[in-house]
Amino acid sequence: MLNIPILLDRLCYRQPSFLVDAITEHDAGRRLVAVKNVTVNEEFFQGHFPGAPVLPGVMMLESLSQVAAMLLLHREGASPNARVYLRGINDAKFRRQVFPGDQLRLEVTLGQRRTSLARAQAAAIVGDQVVAEAELLLGVVVDETHIHESAIVHPGAHVGRGTTVGAHAIIGPQVRIGENCRIGASAVVDGRTELGDDCEIYPFASIGQVPQDLKFHGEDTQLTIGRRNIFREFVTVHRGTAGGGGVTRIGNGNVFMAYVHVAHDCHVGNSTIFGNMATLGGHVTVEDYANISAGSGIHQFCRVGRHAFIGGYSVVTKDALPFARTVGSRPARIYGANTVGLVRRGFTPDVIAKLKRSFRYLLQSKLNTTRALQQIEQDQSLACAEVQYLIDFIRSSQRGVILRRASRRAEEVVADE
Repeated sequence: MLNIPILLDRLCYRQPSFLVDAITEHDAGRRLVAVKNVTVNEEFFQGHFPGAPVLPGVMMLESLSQVAAMLLLHREGASPNARVYLRGINDAKFRRQVFPGDQLRLEVTLGQRRTSLARAQAAAIVGDQVVAEAELLLGVVVDETHIHESAIVHPGAHVGRGTTVGAHAIIGPQVRIGENCRIGASAVVDGRTELGDDCEIYPFASIGQVPQDLKFHGEDTQLTIGRRNIFREFVTVHRGTAGGGGVTRIGNGNVFMAYVHVAHDCHVGNSTIFGNMATLGGHVTVEDYANISAGSGIHQFCRVGRHAFIGGYSVVTKDALPFARTVGSRPARIYGANTVGLVRRGFTPDVIAKLKRSFRYLLQSKLNTTRALQQIEQDQSLACAEVQYLIDFIRSSQRGVILRRASRRAEEVVADE
């Protein structure tokens, strides 16, 4: 049995449309006959031509190329990692027009073959009349994708070029893995999960499983992960729930150290760092460049602002301010600006100074939050995009923000550490 979608996914230039409906004859490695039913609903008829639809010749050649690719890929001795490119077309002839309602019979016979090059004679036939014929020149490229023989990869899964899947790993039927990824031994990637290019999943991680939410009853939800993310050993990331928007989303360039848990419907930005055993409850938003240290827990529906630093074993039950150091569990407190992190990220001394002065209004003045924000806005010397973002973050908070200042003794302890 030939799986048309999976084989055609290895035809490298192919647009996301299949022009082969069924296989009628197959002599492996020699000849393949398929059919394409031409219907008036095809998108290309909208411009070719309105009121008088005619199948474009280039679409007939594309159909023949797809059949030739399947024949070339599904033959004895063919590499399971091979991909096909259309390198050229010789002696193409079009005998008559093809209209909606016609059924194309696509006949392809392989000719001379080399390791990386093959020729195929192709003909498209309607009834008993040849409507198009050509010689196709096909290139065969073997990519570096490697799937361990003990791994279980569902035939419906997509594994990108250059990706390595380790021993005993399990890849589910709705998973799409990008190029140049590494899936470690005994890792599990399941559910409707999309993984971007250049990601690393270490052994025993579990990505895309059903959420730990008693309201979840098997609805179709998903997990979307960007590029260059690292998931270390025993990390767990769950897909979304219908009640929470249906999507758990992770951006680019994030690091999740061992035993991190990302619950359902969380949204994680870019370039964040999660220390060992850091935990996100459901519906948490973590913005770009945040750093959540080992053992810390973020309560459901909380936000962690950009460039925030959450100290080790902290318990965050309200929104954690951007650009700030939040540490502690009974309760978490603010230890001023995240100066070290801001310097590392290239913030200018002027911007850092403005943020520090803004935190003094919020934490050290005797003004309430509303009046402190008004004072910051009225102080023209503090005007900058970062301070405005801090103000907007506080005003848009649904759970409230952490504004409890650390005691002097606590500040000294943190400084000593």
